[in-house]
Amino acid sequence: MGKIICPGQDTAFWRPGDIFEAQCANCGAEVEFFKDDAQRRCPQCGHKLANPKLNLGCAQWCEHAKECLGYDPREALAEHAAAADVGQSLLDQAVAAMKATFGKDDRRINHTLAVLKEAQGIMRQEGGDPRVVLTAAVLHDIGIQEAERKHGSSAGRFQELEGPPIATAIMKKLKLDEETMGHVAQIVGSHHSAKDIDTTEFRTIWDADWLVNIPQEFPNLTPEKMAKLIDKVFKTDTGRQMARERFLKQG
Repeated sequence: MGKIICPGQDTAFWRPGDIFEAQCANCGAEVEFFKDDAQRRCPQCGHKLANPKLNLGCAQWCEHAKECLGYDPREALAEHAAAADVGQSLLDQAVAAMKATFGKDDRRINHTLAVLKEAQGIMRQEGGDPRVVLTAAVLHDIGIQEAERKHGSSAGRFQELEGPPIATAIMKKLKLDEETMGHVAQIVGSHHSAKDIDTTEFRTIWDADWLVNIPQEFPNLTPEKMAKLIDKVFKTDTGRQMARERFLKQG
C-alpha cells in the first residue's frame, strides 16, 4: 500500500499561513516552518526552534496518521513540548543567572542587556558562534561585584580576575560544552584588556561593550576626537560603522 494522503495533510489543501516564517531566537534569521513541523533548525546558526504555530490537524487523532505523515504525531507533540521548553532556554537561563548574581543592581543588569542587544546586531553581520557570543555578552561583567567586594574597585583588571570563575560556574549549570565554556571564560577574562584573544566572538563583545559605554564615558568629545576614538578602539567593520552612524551622524 502506498503512502496515505488525506486532505488534512495534503499541502494542496493547505491555506495561506500554513507555511510561514519565524525568527530564530539565537541569531534573528528567518526560519521557514510548515504547520505540522514540530521543530526545525535555523539554517544560519543551527539553533533548534519549536514551531510556534504547530497544527497537526486530524493527524492528532487519526489511526493512519503515522503512515500519512511518516512519523508518529504523538511523538512530534512530545518533541515539540520539549523543544518549546528548551527554545531560548540557554539565553533565558543565562540572563536569569546574571540577574540573580547582580540582584537589585539594575544599572549592571541594564548595561548587560544593552550589550547583549548590540552583540546580537553585530553578530548578524560578522558571524561567529551564537552560543559563545550570547553567553559571553550576558556574562562579560559578571565579576564586577566580586571585584568591588574583594578589591574595593571595579577596575577592568579585577573584573577580568574575578569574572571567569563565576561565569564558569554558571555555564556548568547551563550544561555548556567544555570548548564553549573555555572560550566564553577567556572573553570574560579579557574583555577590558583584549589580552591573548582575537576571535570573531571576542571582537563582537568588545565592540558591543564600547557601543554601550561611549555615550557614558565620552559624552563631550568633539567630532574629530570621536572619529579618532572610533577608529582606534573598534575591532569589527560592523561595530565601527554602527559607531560612526550613531556618534558621528554619518555613514
